[in-house]
Amino acid sequence: MHLQIKRTLYTILNTSDSKNLYSFADDIIVTFLIVLNIAAFIASTESLPPEKKLIVEGIEIVSSLLFTLEYGLRMWVCTLDRHYAHPIWGRLKYAITPLSIIDLVSILPFYLLLLFPGSNAFNLISLLRLLRLLKISRYSESVRHLGLVLYRKKDELIATAFAVFILLIFASSLMYFVEYEAHPDVFGSILDAMWWGVVTLTTVGYGDIYPITPLGRFLGAILAFLGMGIFALPAGIIASGFAEEVQRKKQERIVANLERTAKIQATPILGEIEVNSNRQPREITLYVENSADLMKLCIDTAKQKFGTAFESEEIIRDLAMHLYNEAQQKFPL
Repeated sequence: MHLQIKRTLYTILNTSDSKNLYSFADDIIVTFLIVLNIAAFIASTESLPPEKKLIVEGIEIVSSLLFTLEYGLRMWVCTLDRHYAHPIWGRLKYAITPLSIIDLVSILPFYLLLLFPGSNAFNLISLLRLLRLLKISRYSESVRHLGLVLYRKKDELIATAFAVFILLIFASSLMYFVEYEAHPDVFGSILDAMWWGVVTLTTVGYGDIYPITPLGRFLGAILAFLGMGIFALPAGIIASGFAEEVQRKKQERIVANLERTAKIQATPILGEIEVNSNRQPREITLYVENSADLMKLCIDTAKQKFGTAFESEEIIRDLAMHLYNEAQQKFPL
C-alpha cells in the first residue's frame, strides 16, 4: 500500500499527461499558483489598503506552504527513479538537480523572511520570489524548448557575446582617445566611453553621452550600424534553434507513428515466416533473398525520397521498415 501510494504520487508529480486526471490537475493547480503568486508579489509593491494587503500576504503564505509540500513529496518519491534510488545519497543527488534547486530557491524567501524579518537584505530576498516563474518549465513545453535551444546553441551564443565584448572594448577605447580632449567631462575614461558604447551598440541611444568631433561622430555612426548587425545574430541563432527543435519534434512523432504501425503489422508477417519455416531449404533461401532484395529497394526508396529531410539514419531505417511491411502485405513473396 505504501509503495503503491508512492508510485502514484511519482506519476502525478513527474508526468504531464492530459489523460491522467490527477496529473493534469497537478499541472493546472501548480501553474495557477505560480502565476497567482507572481501577481501577488507585483501587487505587494503598490500602496494597498490593509484588507487587500492581508489578501496578498495570505496568497504568499498558502502558495509557499503548497510549494513546500510539493518539494517534500518530490524528495520522498524521487527514490523510485533508479538514478536516485539510494535513500540518502539518491535524495542528495536529486536535490542538486537544476529543477530541484529551482523548487528549493522558490520557497526559501518565505522562510528567510520569517527568520529574519528585519533583514537589510529584505528586498533581495523578496526578489528571489520571481524565480518561481522558472518552475513553469516543469509544466510548459514551450519553456522547456527555450531551455533546450539555449543549451544546444550555447557555443554560438557565447561566440557572439565574445565578439560583442571585443567590439565594445575596441570602440570605447578608440572613442576615448578621439573625444577626450574635446569632451573630457563626458569621455573622461574608457569606462565612461563604454557606457556610450553599450547604448550605441544596442541602438538605444539615450543621448546623455555623445561625440561632438567630426571623427567621433563618424565612428559613432559606424558603430551604430555594426550594432544592428551584431545584436541581430543572437536572435537569428535562437530562431534557427527553434526551427531545428520543431523539426526534431516532428521527426520524433513520425518515428513514433512508424513504430506503432510496425508493431501492428509485425505479427502477421512473423506468423507467415513461422508457417513457412517448414518449407524446403531451397524455398527458404529464395524467400530470404527476395526479402533482402525488397528491403534494399525500400531503403533506397526511403533515402531517395527522404534522405535530405532527416538528419538521423535511424529515421530512414524506420521508414524503410514501414515500406517493407506494407509491401509484404500487398505483395506477398
